Amino acid sequence: MEIKMELPVNYNNLTVPEKRKVREEYIRRQSGLCYFCHAPLNESPPTEVMNRRVKSYLFPPQFFKWPVHLHHSHKTGMTLGAVHCRCNAV
Repeated sequence: MEIKMELPVNYNNLTVPEKRKVREEYIRRQSGLCYFCHAPLNESPPTEVMNRRVKSYLFPPQFFKWPVHLHHSHKTGMTLGAVHCRCNAV
């Protein structure tokens, strides 16, 4: 029996293991595609995303270590979807 996860959830209230489960559920619901660019999350984002300048100093040191991020609103804390790390930065 499949248990349905209620989404969105408040990112700020999640533990690291919960964030992983929520990210995995978004990936499943998005059919493995990035919320922003709609390219497969197991591949690099499109060239136009990769060519955009990113001010990496604005992000935490480990930000670019993980290829897929759980995107959320910084205003509300609510999750939006799974995205490429680079799409999240751009």
